[in-house]
Amino acid sequence: MIKKLLGIIDATTHKNMIEDLIVKRSMSAIPFAGRYRLIDFVLSSMVNSGIESVAVFHGYQNRSLMDHLGSGREWDLNRKRDGLFFFPSPLKEANSEQLASFKQLKNNLDYLYRSNGQYVLISNCHTVCNIDFQVILDRHIKTKSDITEIRQKGQSLEMYLIDTPLLIELINNQDQTGYRSIVDVVKAQNHELNVNEYEYQGFAAVINSIEKYYNHSIEVLNPSIWKQLFLKDSPIYTKVKDEPPTKYMNGATVKNSMIANGCVIEGHVENSIIFRGVKIAKGTVVKNSVIMQKSQIGSNCNLDGVILDKDVRVENGVTLQGTTSSPNVLRKGTVQGALMNS
Repeated sequence: MIKKLLGIIDATTHKNMIEDLIVKRSMSAIPFAGRYRLIDFVLSSMVNSGIESVAVFHGYQNRSLMDHLGSGREWDLNRKRDGLFFFPSPLKEANSEQLASFKQLKNNLDYLYRSNGQYVLISNCHTVCNIDFQVILDRHIKTKSDITEIRQKGQSLEMYLIDTPLLIELINNQDQTGYRSIVDVVKAQNHELNVNEYEYQGFAAVINSIEKYYNHSIEVLNPSIWKQLFLKDSPIYTKVKDEPPTKYMNGATVKNSMIANGCVIEGHVENSIIFRGVKIAKGTVVKNSVIMQKSQIGSNCNLDGVILDKDVRVENGVTLQGTTSSPNVLRKGTVQGALMNS
């Protein structure tokens, strides 16, 4: 018998170390791996694990997130019963410290009272993974845990399984206990709760800085990583967009790269992630880079170690260089002209 799980995704997180990519969007909506957003991975994992009710807590900078998730149809969450729920955070300022704070959960306790889920999975919105949470729930029940923290190589993946009645109790008693979130409870030593860890063996990456975003993006090009993340029986869902196939012009070369549909490639692309609708002109070389949707790169450019956000335009003859520890990031909608390099 499948024990019923609820999902809670905290999409209010704001990390300064990834500021360049979240000026005009939340962390949950950062594009990743050619056609996905970061939230797609944990949301798809929840759905593939049999979770039919997911609550997304979001901040005020939510246009990209709401546009992406819509009614939840792509995740089969547009249901009359259960489905996808959106709860705006009562906090006007972005909170970088607390995952799913009890303060914001308390404002939406009805979600927990009205559901018949016996357990709750609380997750951040920016861990790239493809996890079967039912396996972890089985272990949570078998070990009679009150809380199970999912970890990998000693690091928390910022995912927690907890009994629903216990979560409600902790939220209601936060003034007495002093715990501000489930993270505080896990770290505390002065209680008698049975807190256990689950060591996840597959690929997972917490994307909370530009350096991690860049390196994990390039890492996905590795077939051994790709095969752990994109599974036939557990697909990653995303918003569907109708685009024509990518057009490769005479003289174009592509090596070890991920090219989404709708692109026009005339230059040389190597070891890079190219999102939908990107144009790369003749004589241009793009290596070790992430080029997001609808960016346009002129002719005879040389880009290496670069992240171009959406709708960036690079004019002819521009050279941009970054490193694995400090990739060169151009923010959404900016224009990089040849005169800027002179």
